[in-house]
Amino acid sequence: MTPERFSGPPPLVVGIMPKQHPEVLSTAFTLAAKLSSPLLCAYVDEASYLVEWDPARSAHRLSLHPDKDDDDIRAVTGELKAVIQAAMDDAPTEGAPVEWILRTLAGDPARALARLAAESNAPMIIVGTSERGVVHRISEALNGSVGTWLSHHQSHPVLMVPFRMAAHEDKL
Repeated sequence: MTPERFSGPPPLVVGIMPKQHPEVLSTAFTLAAKLSSPLLCAYVDEASYLVEWDPARSAHRLSLHPDKDDDDIRAVTGELKAVIQAAMDDAPTEGAPVEWILRTLAGDPARALARLAAESNAPMIIVGTSERGVVHRISEALNGSVGTWLSHHQSHPVLMVPFRMAAHEDKL
């Protein structure tokens, strides 16, 4: 992991979440290495809402479930840091390793990622597509797609990394 602020070019913003398909981070690290850019990984806690915005730190937030908030968020961010570090270690990078930081944001994921990209002057936002299956399709129909919202409502380029599945495993 890196210091709290990056020196050099602005970071690529990558939206991450627990149990996300690994192609998102793998693609983000590969692209960041080729562009010599750091990664600003962002996890958005949808069960919280934004109280104060400070792009240099995790957002000040209040939880919709305050009795279980702090321990759960610490556990999730600890897990995500381990996943990010493992993805960085596995990424085929040449030269210096990619610098990265994890930020925990609050509120609507698409809007939080767009706000972070604008504040950090990010050249690109990287997100994953929904996984396949009926449950994921229903969730996307009810909540909307983060990538689709980003591509229609803000000015930064959006790279949507597809969920890859071997042809013999694809049942849909």
